[in-house]
Amino acid sequence: MPVIGELIKKAIELGEKLNTDVSPKEKQEKVLQELLEKAEDTSFGIYHGFNRILNEENRIGEFQGKVPYYDYDKIYQEWWHKIREGHKDITWPGINRFFAVSSGTTSNSKYIPVTDDMLDAIRKTGIQQIVSLSHYNLPADFFERQIMMLGSSTELKKNNGFLEGEISGISASQIPFWFNNFYKPGPEISAIEDWDERIEKIAEKAREWDIGSISGIPSWIELMMKRVIAYHKVENIHDIWPNLEVYTPGGVAFEPHRKSFEKNLAHPLVYIDTYLASEGFLAFQKRPDTDAMALVLDNGIFFEFVPFKPENMDESGSVHPDAVALTIDQVEENQDYILVISTVAGAWRYMIGDTVSFTNKENAEIKITGRTKFFLNVVGSQLSVHQMDMAMEALQDKFNLTIPEYTVSAVQENGEYLHRWYLGKETGEAVKEEVKTFLDQFLQENNKNYKVARSKALRSIEVEIIPAAAFIDYNEKQKKKGGQTKFPRVMKESTFSKWESFLSQQGHITRS
Repeated sequence: MPVIGELIKKAIELGEKLNTDVSPKEKQEKVLQELLEKAEDTSFGIYHGFNRILNEENRIGEFQGKVPYYDYDKIYQEWWHKIREGHKDITWPGINRFFAVSSGTTSNSKYIPVTDDMLDAIRKTGIQQIVSLSHYNLPADFFERQIMMLGSSTELKKNNGFLEGEISGISASQIPFWFNNFYKPGPEISAIEDWDERIEKIAEKAREWDIGSISGIPSWIELMMKRVIAYHKVENIHDIWPNLEVYTPGGVAFEPHRKSFEKNLAHPLVYIDTYLASEGFLAFQKRPDTDAMALVLDNGIFFEFVPFKPENMDESGSVHPDAVALTIDQVEENQDYILVISTVAGAWRYMIGDTVSFTNKENAEIKITGRTKFFLNVVGSQLSVHQMDMAMEALQDKFNLTIPEYTVSAVQENGEYLHRWYLGKETGEAVKEEVKTFLDQFLQENNKNYKVARSKALRSIEVEIIPAAAFIDYNEKQKKKGGQTKFPRVMKESTFSKWESFLSQQGHITRS
C-alpha cells in the first residue's frame, strides 16, 4: 500500500478544507496594502507618495490616480535600468539577484527583475496548486511519483553581478533540497544549455524514473516524448512511464496541440493549466470541471483589468493613460480585459501584454484570450488568439488533421488587406481550398467584426499548409529552441516577411 502517498493525499485534502473563505475583493485589498507598505521607502514609493496613499480611505482609487500605467519599455527606461546599474531600493526594497529574460515573442528580449519575495510567492502558489489536487480523482500513489519539469536551462548566465535566465530556469535553480527526489530531470541535466543535448540525456535516463506528471510548453514536451519513444523503440510514452497521469501545459492553449500530443500517449492525461509568466505565477486551474484558471489573489500580485477596446489603447499598443482600470469586484464575465499587475518583484501597474476573459467571476477564473499585440485588428476584424485556437480545433476535427502550430498576418497587397495563414500540419491530408473556405466561414460565424471586415476592407484570406517541423526549425534558427519559447500566433508584417523568406529558402513555399 502506498502509505506515504496516502498520508500526503490526506494532508492535501485537509489543507484544502482549512482554506479560509475570504472574498476576492478583500484578498486584493490586503495584497495592495502589503505591496505599498513594503515598497513605501523605495525610490518608486517615495516618488509616487505611497505613504500618503496608505493613509487614504479609498486606497485603490488613490493608487490608480497617483501611479501611471507602465509597459516594459517605460518602466525599464525610467526605473529598472537603475537596478541593473547596481542601485538598490528602486522599485522594491534591496536589490534582486536575478533577472528573468523573456522569450521575446513580441519584441526583443526583456530583462525583468526577479526578487526573493517573488520566488517565495511562486513557491507558495506552487503549494496552493498542490493543495488543489485534492479536487482531482488521483490515486494515492500519484503523490509518490516524480515530476518532470522541462523548462529552460538552470545554468544561469552571470552578467554585471546578476544571474540571468528564463523564469522556468530561475525557479528550477531555486528548488528546495527536499524536493530534489521528486524533481526530474534533476539539476545536472537541467543545467545543460543545449536543448538537443539535454533531451538526449533525458532519453538515456528515462527508464530510471517513475514520472507521474510533466510540465512545460506543449510543443517542446511533445518533442521530448517523441525522442524518448524513439530512443527506447517503444510505442508510446506510457511504455516508459506507465504511471504518467498529469500534464500542465504552462499557460499555452493546449487544445490546438491535443491531437498531436495524444498520439504519443497510451491514454489521455489529466490536464491542469497554469499561468507562470516572467513577472510571476498568476493563475492555475483549481478544479477538474473547468479548463479555466483561478487568479492567485492572495499572494503578492494586485490585479487590474482594462476593458480591451480601441479607445483604451494608444498607437504603440499600450494602455492609454486615461483608460479606467477595473478591480476584481468590478469585472464582468465574457469580456476581454487587458491585464495590469503590481507585484512583489517591483512591477507597478504593469501591462503584462496578455488579455483575459472571466469565465466565472465568483471563482475569479479566467482564460487567456490573447496578447495585446497579437490581436489581428488591422482592418477591424478583432480576431483574438482564443478565437483562432477555436478555429484550429474545429478545423482539425473537420478534416481529421493534426495542426499543432499556426501563425497569421495581415498583409497589404495592391492597397488592400488579406489575412495570410500558415498551418503547421503533422498528420492528415486535406485540400487547401477546402481548408481555407472552412476557416473563413468558421471565423465569420463566430466573430461578427470579422464578418463585417470580410465584406469590406479585408479582401480575402490565403492558407498555406506546411510541415509542423518548419515552426521548430525557424525557432532553432532564431536561437529560441526549448524552454518557454512560444511561436507567435500573429506576426507583424516586417517579422512575417522574414518568416516567409525562411520558408522559401527551405522549399516550403515558392513565394519570395
